[in-house]
Amino acid sequence: MILRICSIISDPKYSYMNLQIVWCFKGVACRVLQMESKTSKISTSSRQRKAAYQAWKTMRRGRLLKGAEHMESIEKFMPITQISGLTHPEAETSSETKYARGIISLFNKTPPDIACGRFWELRWAYGCPLDCNYCYLRGTMKGNMKPSPLRPEHILNAIDEAFTNIKQPSVFNTGELSDSLMYPALMETIVDRFELQDIHKVALLSKMGKRNIQFLLKKPRRQTICSWSINADIVAKRWERAAASPKERINCARMVSDLGYDTRIRLDPVFPVYEWKKHYREIIDYLFSKLVPNRIILGTPRGLWKTIKYARKMGVDMSWSNYFGEDSGWGQKLKLDQRKQIYRFLYHELQDKNYPTSKISLCKETLSVWKYLGLDYKPLTCNCYGPDSLS
Repeated sequence: MILRICSIISDPKYSYMNLQIVWCFKGVACRVLQMESKTSKISTSSRQRKAAYQAWKTMRRGRLLKGAEHMESIEKFMPITQISGLTHPEAETSSETKYARGIISLFNKTPPDIACGRFWELRWAYGCPLDCNYCYLRGTMKGNMKPSPLRPEHILNAIDEAFTNIKQPSVFNTGELSDSLMYPALMETIVDRFELQDIHKVALLSKMGKRNIQFLLKKPRRQTICSWSINADIVAKRWERAAASPKERINCARMVSDLGYDTRIRLDPVFPVYEWKKHYREIIDYLFSKLVPNRIILGTPRGLWKTIKYARKMGVDMSWSNYFGEDSGWGQKLKLDQRKQIYRFLYHELQDKNYPTSKISLCKETLSVWKYLGLDYKPLTCNCYGPDSLS
């Protein structure tokens, strides 16, 4: 092309075009030179990338070889063709552990040294208005305790999906990430959905009072478990100030129990405050003067690092954390001897009420404490919300 342009410039009959063509020629030549320069740069950059990638492969191969020096080939133990057939020993029999994008989820995060198995969570809402100082939701919600319910249609669709897919009779816990009674109208819709079948049950856990249980008093429900978390009065006044008083919670439990609900009590967390035996004996006496719970769950304080971090960040009274004395797979705990003393005392108190030990369970406690108390723990089974807790 350049030769053709040069021949045109040299022809006299095109002299009137010479100036324009010369400028055109100069522009083409410049662009050709620029393209050649860019091609040269790209080629250099490409070579550099290839060299860097090759160096990385060499270093990676060296690290892999060094790491494998003390390793055995898996083929020494089994044929490579059998690997695809392996299953985890703790795998759930169902192929799914979540439904409707996690609204219903299988809780299976418990460390191996803690006697607490798997159970189904019904995550109908997040957060809690009661703002208890020691609440683990402070860590779970990263300090944001503001209640946030899901849309009713999403919750009901999740429940229907779970009913279709989960064949083993199960308890669905609504009080893991929120107080079950903080939105009574919405919870009424949820519990009524469970009444449409007779395989699964829904568990409510609350520290709310009489105002929030009116929908439960309208009629008895066979598939609904009602639970209240209670504590000694001195503990509730110090660290559960927005909740109903322990005696009001017990009276709520009595009302639904009288109506025929499966009613349970969680005495948790038990703090070794000054004269703690006196305070907890008083609340147990009051409890049994009103009703005999179908089950009782006991627990002592747990301090997950996130709970402590965000509780401090929110500026709450942290005196509850002063009782911790050792670490466990579930955060900080009271010292082992202290926990044993508390559980032994509570067991004696309940036995004095002729309450069957088979109806008592411990929450998030170590295997060593279960053995100390002579309790029979079934691995991978939640004693509070697992299949064995249906009745």
